[in-house]
Amino acid sequence: MKQFYHFIIKEFYHIFRDRKTLLILLGMPMAQIVIFGFALSNEVKNAHITIVNQSNGAASMKLVQKIESSKYFETYNQTTQTSDIEKMFRKGTIKVALVIPPDFDKTILAQNSSRLQIISDATDPNVATTLTAYLSIIVADFQKELNQPNSIPYTINVETRMMYNPQLKGAYNFVPGVMAMVLLLVCTLMTSLTVVREKELGNMEILLASPVNPLIIILAKAVPYLLLSIINIITILLLSYFVLEVPINGSLALLFAVSILFILVSLALGLLISSVTDTQKAAMFISLIVMLLPTVMFSGFIFPIENMPLPLRVISNIIPAKWYFIIVKSVMIKGLGFSLIWKEVLILTGMMLFFFTMAIKKFKIRLS
Repeated sequence: MKQFYHFIIKEFYHIFRDRKTLLILLGMPMAQIVIFGFALSNEVKNAHITIVNQSNGAASMKLVQKIESSKYFETYNQTTQTSDIEKMFRKGTIKVALVIPPDFDKTILAQNSSRLQIISDATDPNVATTLTAYLSIIVADFQKELNQPNSIPYTINVETRMMYNPQLKGAYNFVPGVMAMVLLLVCTLMTSLTVVREKELGNMEILLASPVNPLIIILAKAVPYLLLSIINIITILLLSYFVLEVPINGSLALLFAVSILFILVSLALGLLISSVTDTQKAAMFISLIVMLLPTVMFSGFIFPIENMPLPLRVISNIIPAKWYFIIVKSVMIKGLGFSLIWKEVLILTGMMLFFFTMAIKKFKIRLS
């Protein structure tokens, strides 16, 4: 036990002497959660719109004001000529245009119906679809306001309710995903360099000459990064709650417990990489390049796994970040308990045991 303690202290000295390592460990997660939390969003805000108001009546002006007051649109230009729309689309100055016909006010008051035209720049189909949906909702709200004084028979009002995220904030989805990506990459990257660094510096021969069990060496190298990663978890949750306004609806203790489990999975994976590589460059390449792409592609927080072909859905099951992402969303956003996430927890536990076992096995084969 005393040897184990001294190895942990030695690893802490390595970390604190290297300020770059310390910056990566503590600074990069904070920067990523803030930058990604604000930058990664499926919401479209402040999109430039032009409104071709050929009616200029009271109803059309009220509709224009309603659109201008929305946070999703910024009126770039108002005109009465439809020929100006294509010019603005070609220049890229607008994303969407709304055409209000000359008879809009007359028909809406006399016949209780009228037509509007929405034109979107579909070079980016997702943005075009989103902006069209936003405009359609604003028009539907406007129509509802007009109908209030009148009783229209056989009118069906559809009430839509968004569970867990009524404001449709993108941070609710991206914060759990960024947590998974940051913890996996940082923990795996830093621990993958530990054993390799000892090899390159020539210290591994000294360690192996001592009567120290290789298991103690591996565990001692993982403990400091575990403690520092727990600090990262606390920092990320504080930033998510107070800066990004993402709620913690479930048990905070459960969230911490599964986060620590995921950290252990990442540490074990990093130790496995360090045990099978001989240079820090190779370990860093595997940790950053090989792990980054699968984490982004197959964790589910950017690209829906359900939309992928069956072979890719099967591959996603071996990505630890996928299961942690599901757990964090379930606990943090939905407020679920352990009884509904035990399968994912069991999978992460199995991955942790497998990676630790392989790391110890490879370490003995290569270094004993």
